Amino acid sequence: MSMTIQSGLKAKILEAHGEASKDLKAPAEWLRGLERHFEKRDDGGVYFFDRVWIPSVGGIRKLIMDEAHTLRYSVHPGADKMYYDLRDLYWWLGMKRDIT
Repeated sequence: MSMTIQSGLKAKILEAHGEASKDLKAPAEWLRGLERHFEKRDDGGVYFFDRVWIPSVGGIRKLIMDEAHTLRYSVHPGADKMYYDLRDLYWWLGMKRDIT
């Protein structure tokens, strides 16, 4: 299964990036030596090793997991399969734990 970021979802992610940058507590997950791997790109998105960073604000993580779970091509892919599909596009601290 190949997943892509839909434009509506991308807009919500960019909005969450804006919210997270205003909230001084949200970027705490950038700490622990990981901050050097984050990159803000021309499209306004924040990336971590070429994967879109999903902040903890705005409910985007749940939206992404719900969407991946209910794709019409997906017949309950299982937690590991869903994690491996999502990790190609997205990243957040504790992602594997949240999905599996």
